[in-house]
Amino acid sequence: MGTTEHEEDEHEAVEHVWQSREVQWSAASGLLLVVGFVIEQATHNDGLSTAIWILATVAGVRFFAQEAIEELWREREIGIELLMTIAALVAGLLGLWEEAAMLAFLYSISEALEEFTEDRTRGAIRALMDLAPKRVQRLDASGQPTEIALEDLQLGDRFLVRPGDSIATDGTVVDGTSNVNESAVTGEAVPVPKTVASKVFAGTLNAEGALVVEATATAADNTLAKIVQLVTEAQEQKGKSEQFMSRFSRVYSPAVLALSAGFALVVGLVSGDWNDALQRAATVLVAAAPCALVISIPVTYVAAMGRGGRRGILIKGGIHLEELAQVQAMALDKTGTITEGRPRVERVETSSEMTEAEALRLAAAIEQRSEHPLARAVLDAARDQSIPIPAVEEFTSLIGAGAEATIEGTRYAVGSPALMRERDLDLSGLQAAIEQMQDDGATAILLADHGTVHAAIGVTDTIRPAAAGAIQELHQIGVTKVVMLTGDNKRTAAAVARQVGLDDFRADLKPEGKVAEIRSLNESHGHVAMVGDGVNDAPALATATVGIAMGAAGSDAALETADVALMSDDIGKLPEAIRLGRRTRIVVRQNLALSMLILAILVPGAVLGLLSLPVAVIAHEVTELFVILNGARMARGTRSER
Repeated sequence: MGTTEHEEDEHEAVEHVWQSREVQWSAASGLLLVVGFVIEQATHNDGLSTAIWILATVAGVRFFAQEAIEELWREREIGIELLMTIAALVAGLLGLWEEAAMLAFLYSISEALEEFTEDRTRGAIRALMDLAPKRVQRLDASGQPTEIALEDLQLGDRFLVRPGDSIATDGTVVDGTSNVNESAVTGEAVPVPKTVASKVFAGTLNAEGALVVEATATAADNTLAKIVQLVTEAQEQKGKSEQFMSRFSRVYSPAVLALSAGFALVVGLVSGDWNDALQRAATVLVAAAPCALVISIPVTYVAAMGRGGRRGILIKGGIHLEELAQVQAMALDKTGTITEGRPRVERVETSSEMTEAEALRLAAAIEQRSEHPLARAVLDAARDQSIPIPAVEEFTSLIGAGAEATIEGTRYAVGSPALMRERDLDLSGLQAAIEQMQDDGATAILLADHGTVHAAIGVTDTIRPAAAGAIQELHQIGVTKVVMLTGDNKRTAAAVARQVGLDDFRADLKPEGKVAEIRSLNESHGHVAMVGDGVNDAPALATATVGIAMGAAGSDAALETADVALMSDDIGKLPEAIRLGRRTRIVVRQNLALSMLILAILVPGAVLGLLSLPVAVIAHEVTELFVILNGARMARGTRSER
């Protein structure tokens, strides 16, 4: 039951079900069906009632018969639509136009509702684009605003966002303070304070203060546009179950057509009553058509992914939705996931004649070329103390360990105690300070030259207030093991693990070490989710059964790397994503069970002649309507989510 390219071109996004052309034609078919029945009962004019039923049949088959012919002609495939078209045609040729009209009406209304449900869900995501204003107040060199089309706004342009206005595109605040409602992007309704240097995103709503924003993305590639593109692409990516159903339908539908034709031939030859044979064959054709079975998965997946998108949970395909439902273990990165990712320098200890200010000066010089959150903490500390930061030469990043560079003719390195031990440097003068920092939950960053460790800088990162509750909730919904994978030291990792209630942790890990741990978890638990920032943790995210990037708003790398992207920094979205996957699996199983049960009843009944064509049609279409409506429930979410 697919949608052809021609049909997609004809589709219009509609808000209400009665605005759908498919629904309108189907309703016309149903009305004509009733009119024909009334005329027959009131006047016994068989000719007039038959003519009206023929019109009802034509109105009902208008869309699905066209789709059946195009699918047969273009793709050389026999679909369910063709089975239903043939069944209606056979019933009509046998003079059973009332039955043909009933079949056409019921099947057309179920088809129309399926298309409306899927298009409505996709339309809800596409409607996000309307949240960004079409015109923007660009500021010229003198600061005067000029209204221009959003498409004409260039990178680096500054624009004015007045109170109550939507923000036109991604950017950085260069003047003003306000609160911004980011629910359209992150799913979080609580306004976020914005000051100078804060990032803002397209489609979010400015509250009480005026802001001047410098554009960092155009209308075509801002966060809002990327969300729409990702969700649209995701809804086209089929999961394993959905792929199986597609293959099944391609084999099953021709088999049903052949079975019905063979059944008609055998019954006709045996009984000699070809009218009865063809009527029973049409009944078998309807009874065996796997409509509800085939649509049970895609309609549910589309609704679930649309729901997730509106909640700030981007699931990039049906296969990842399936994997979320099966997650048994979850690995979390520490910095930026369990912690807020905004570390600060708490203390500086030196072991030589070097002063604390000099240690910060040299460390900040190296760290200014790094994007790691810990590096930013050192830079911020130096700037807060107005320490001038010198230029560096020959900078080298030591992935997962630190960095080094030449400063004023001397080669310095910053990194973990493990890095310094690998270089056989003596830590005894700072060992007590390092251990105390780690016991306090801080990360120790050491500064050394080629032969001496000069200082230890203690950096702490605040644990997210919701982290402990989210981990407890993960356990409650059936995630059996939640572990932390971090490049930090064991003492710091142990302190964080205790505070948030983790089952286990692995410390002192480089990127390849995280990959090895994910593989080990995969072997022991089968389905593992890895949660990280989508950049430093890219190898681990790719190795896990499902990779989840947290705080992906505005991050191209996070959106592209992960299978699931949580747009906000809310760790509470993790159990919500798992629940969404598991609820989807339950609904799919309900739909599949009912669909197979009905087939198991209808097919033998039709073959044995126990069911008439109208009964088969009604049972078949009622089942399909139930499957559609049951799957569409996923778009609404639970009461707790509203």
